[in-house]
Amino acid sequence: MKVPKKINTARRSLMRGLTKNVGKSHSNTIVKKNIPLKKILISRPNHRLGNLLLMSPLVQEVTETFPDAQIDLFVKGGITPIIYKNYKNIDRIIQLPKKPFSNMFQYIKGWAKLKSRKYDLVINASHGSSSGKLSTSMARAEYKIFGDTDEKLGSEFQDYRHAAKNSIYTLRDFLKHLDIDRSNAKIPVLDIKLSAEEKQEGEKKLHNLVKNDRKSICLFTNATGAKCYSEEWWNAFYEKLETAFPDYNIVELLPVENISKINFRAPAFYSKDIREMGGFIANCKVFIAADNGVMHLASAVNTPTVGFFMVTEEEVYKPYNEGSFSVNTNEHSADEIFTLLKNIL
Repeated sequence: MKVPKKINTARRSLMRGLTKNVGKSHSNTIVKKNIPLKKILISRPNHRLGNLLLMSPLVQEVTETFPDAQIDLFVKGGITPIIYKNYKNIDRIIQLPKKPFSNMFQYIKGWAKLKSRKYDLVINASHGSSSGKLSTSMARAEYKIFGDTDEKLGSEFQDYRHAAKNSIYTLRDFLKHLDIDRSNAKIPVLDIKLSAEEKQEGEKKLHNLVKNDRKSICLFTNATGAKCYSEEWWNAFYEKLETAFPDYNIVELLPVENISKINFRAPAFYSKDIREMGGFIANCKVFIAADNGVMHLASAVNTPTVGFFMVTEEEVYKPYNEGSFSVNTNEHSADEIFTLLKNIL
């Protein structure tokens, strides 16, 4: 059953109202420094691929700081166990159903599980999430980081607003109370932790598609809503790409809808398996897409990623792994994009 948009809007409005006054700054918390943090809950009750991947730097940060800790995740939808398959410190994944109104019993059961375990620390991974704040409030824990926006941190760190980094800066600020200084540690990048076998299988699939040993540029031409560029835009870009890089293969990774904004002009790879897609992308020289979850997947397999932005906030969602960059296409021309691409290729 499809839930009307008005109901979803009302649900979000209700959640914001419920959590408006939830949470307090950890700066007023008296921290007992002799308590080891062994059980940690990270909350990100969202089902979208991109948002769940954007949580992976925080999971790595917690693991690097507390290597013996067990980490639970509070999420939505069914793809989190696939994304975090090779994360050894993750103990339990509490999954809310993607469509709560169609699975009300499972939805209530998921929230109830928050009370079943006592944690040393709970972290809301998204400061803009009302359900993240509510779950942090409901969980039983010695310490809680609600993820409130911190103007002091915002002025101190230029990239504080980035969706993958914000919670890490907040965590590091809390850790100062434990006499743990992570200020000089590099911010982790997104990482799905592909195995060697998954990368090798992706290499085979790419070679079977192009049937040569040239390096490949991968396009993903789909996106949701207003983030999606037109067929005219993508076809013009594709033609310029062919001219600018004649010695490279140009391939297209297709979305789940099996559609192409360049009308299948390039050799195309289709899969519904996130890790199989990741293995394929990992063997490409560069990945090019508009802002979407698969753009973050490319970043999470450490392929240099070019993200196009025209409506969403570039500073919040841009890829930042080595060799990656973002482009606001409202402000920069195709020629400027190709100049930046040549620096990678």
